Amino acid sequence: MGFVRRLRDRWQQADTLLCVGLDPDPARFPESLVATGDDVADSLFAFCRDIADATAEFACAFKPQIAYFAAHNGGEAALQRLIAHINGTHPDVPVILDAKRGDIGSTAEQYAVEAFDRYGADAVTLNPYMGRDSAVPFLQRFDRGCIFLCHTSNPGARDFQELMVEGEPLYRRIARTIAGEWNDDGNCALVVGATFPEELKDIRGIVGDMPLLIPGVGAQGGDVEAVVRNGRNADGTGLMINSSRGILYASPGAGYAEAAADAARSLRDAINRFR
Repeated sequence: MGFVRRLRDRWQQADTLLCVGLDPDPARFPESLVATGDDVADSLFAFCRDIADATAEFACAFKPQIAYFAAHNGGEAALQRLIAHINGTHPDVPVILDAKRGDIGSTAEQYAVEAFDRYGADAVTLNPYMGRDSAVPFLQRFDRGCIFLCHTSNPGARDFQELMVEGEPLYRRIARTIAGEWNDDGNCALVVGATFPEELKDIRGIVGDMPLLIPGVGAQGGDVEAVVRNGRNADGTGLMINSSRGILYASPGAGYAEAAADAARSLRDAINRFR
């Protein structure tokens, strides 16, 4: 079963549009998990495993961010362990590797192996800047998801993504091209920031029912109601609304996993109220 089909099933069966971001920062871990040197890798795994186990029932997807693992000795092995744990313990919840890859074809082939074969992710975030040939090695994995940056949540998104190209903003060209020319196997999705709700509405109108990954809710100030109103598709789904810090660090103490579960449940319910 392909990524998009699994995601749609999860939306319906679990009644959730919440994506739980896994961005582990050891400086914010509870005291029981503070570690140094090679032990940091074990702490990365243990913290994210506990968060995943506590929040799985509220999640339509998990999204580990590769930099938060690769920055530490042994971190990439911890990421492999984490994804293997999620795949084994929560097989109905797809895993998105947030890596934002995009390079020439031969290098892209290796990045596809990294994301899908080494780490076992169901989908990966990608940068479309280098064009279709840089995306083909990922697109050819028709059972895996290819989630392309379109209009991101950061303030600098306007620097390039809204430049006019033949009478339309670049982000519109990206959305139309990926939805119309790159999505032959139906395995594409787009990243659209919660902090730009009007652009989100615009993109939804271009891409139809294509899934959208929405960062920027919570710490970055994105509004849940505006995201759901402008981004949902005709059946009230179509969104993976990501929250990372607001869930991961809901409590600094020993009850961090339970607090994360409460935060995930609360955000899931808030999203559903506006659907």
